[in-house]
Amino acid sequence: MTTAIGVVVTEHITAGRLEGQRLTGKPLRYPNDPVELDALASIPASELVEMIAEHVDALAGIHTSGADAVGVAVPGIVRGGVVEDSPNLPQLKGSRMAGELTKSLQARNIKAPVHLANDADAIAAGVAATHGQLNKLTRVWTLGNGIGYGRWPYVDGVWEGGHISVSLDPKERYCGCGGLGHLEGIMGYRAMRLRFLDMEPEEIFAHAKKGDERCRDFVDLWHRALAAATASFIHLAGPGRFYFTGHNVGFLDLGLLRSHLESMVRMSPLQSFSLEILPPDDETALIGAGVAALRALAT
Repeated sequence: MTTAIGVVVTEHITAGRLEGQRLTGKPLRYPNDPVELDALASIPASELVEMIAEHVDALAGIHTSGADAVGVAVPGIVRGGVVEDSPNLPQLKGSRMAGELTKSLQARNIKAPVHLANDADAIAAGVAATHGQLNKLTRVWTLGNGIGYGRWPYVDGVWEGGHISVSLDPKERYCGCGGLGHLEGIMGYRAMRLRFLDMEPEEIFAHAKKGDERCRDFVDLWHRALAAATASFIHLAGPGRFYFTGHNVGFLDLGLLRSHLESMVRMSPLQSFSLEILPPDDETALIGAGVAALRALAT
């Protein structure tokens, strides 16, 4: 049976060991407190690589068989083992993480090849694996500090769906990358905090339910923005099932999203889409990171 170690780096680091397509044992996590959402933002890239290596070493060291592959998922534009850009973990920009981690692991006598992927793509791979549909197109929106768009099977490209433009309003400048009118600039947790300096995102949605007009207008904008981005991908790649997960998925009202989406997708061949919420968990992403690494090993 093939084994892999999956590592996901987002607001926190989590790592787990896979046998086949199943996690074994309890995943490791840093920091342990789930309330800390920006714990990694101030850690230099070189230190993050060492922290990842320590997690992999801890998981590989308890098994005499080690691991066949190591899959690491991080936010941002990831190609050829390089993090070309990462607005939510800016210290990773330009990091040749796959190569640096390989060297750090080899110093620990771990010779498994390292596969680097975008974190949303890893979740899409995990959803496909856990739903038994690795041979089908799987698309996932991840809603958190940043907004991720993942797809499986992986095809070459940038796929930074969170930075798709959904507004022409020049005042929409809250995206972490500095771009105007981006989806993440409306939906991202950090962007919402910048927009509403007098309340937290949870309060915005709570006040909207109580009838606060300013909050209700924003919640509608939040859903229209996601509908616009989803409609764009439907018009480019066709209908199908879209999954939604992440730290902020509890804000999502599928009925409201669907009503906006139906007003944007009017051609009948494209209307056979479906929407499904998945509760956020680290295990899906870990499975996806491991599965992607094993698939890369086989090609």
